[in-house]
Amino acid sequence: MEQRFTAQMSMYRGSWRLYVVLLNTTECWPQFGFARALPVPTFTERTEALSVLGFEPVPGADWAWTEDSETHGDPASPVVLIAATRVRSWTGASA
Repeated sequence: MEQRFTAQMSMYRGSWRLYVVLLNTTECWPQFGFARALPVPTFTERTEALSVLGFEPVPGADWAWTEDSETHGDPASPVVLIAATRVRSWTGASA
């Protein structure tokens, strides 16, 4: 059975970053920085970034966007957008 992970993309220090969530490990999560705030990275750019990290979207997986707040519990806090999708290790990835 192939191992599946969640990839997320969010704004960090003024630019978008994409990272793959690795649970139950002390390893650093693989991440890719887009070095810009606008435009939001396209589907193709996100797929290419995942490829660089050694992952690919699970066939049929969509990106889901979630709204959060910068300060938990404060309805006046700035909004934080987080995108997420399911991914798997890419067998063609270079080490």
